[in-house]
Amino acid sequence: MQEIFPNNSDDLTHLDSQGQAQMVDVSNKLPTVRQAVATARVRMSPKTFAAIQAGDAPKGDVLGTARLAGIMAAKQTATLIPLCHPLPLQKVEVQITPDAELPGYHILATVKTKAETGVEMEALTTASVAALTLYDMAKALEKSIQIESIHLISKTGGKSGDYFQS
Repeated sequence: MQEIFPNNSDDLTHLDSQGQAQMVDVSNKLPTVRQAVATARVRMSPKTFAAIQAGDAPKGDVLGTARLAGIMAAKQTATLIPLCHPLPLQKVEVQITPDAELPGYHILATVKTKAETGVEMEALTTASVAALTLYDMAKALEKSIQIESIHLISKTGGKSGDYFQS
């Protein structure tokens, strides 16, 4: 039988020879240190921003809850993204920085592991869920909060080499 997608290094690795989705076999790779950094931006009205900064949100600690949700999300990435490998995470850090000029917050998610595959999806999931939680915690103040610009900033380690957003 002729292969629809021959199995070589130029292939789409998440498809088998029949074009079916598959989890990539990383069993022949050696564990290496890998890190990924992702970001998200949450834009809101000046009034909502001021309330969060003052600690006056009806649901309580908006930023602390968002930070914790991001960390918890990193550990659940493999259950959320169908073909992701469950990874032992050694570091998950979520920084939420206020920006009065936006107004809103910049979220920076850093995830690190020593494994056979990278943590880009974990970093992106961390930033996304932290942003979603910030929205959830502040939606009583404003429903028009915007989550913007979720993207990978950098990744290091692994066969494909390092990536830094230009």
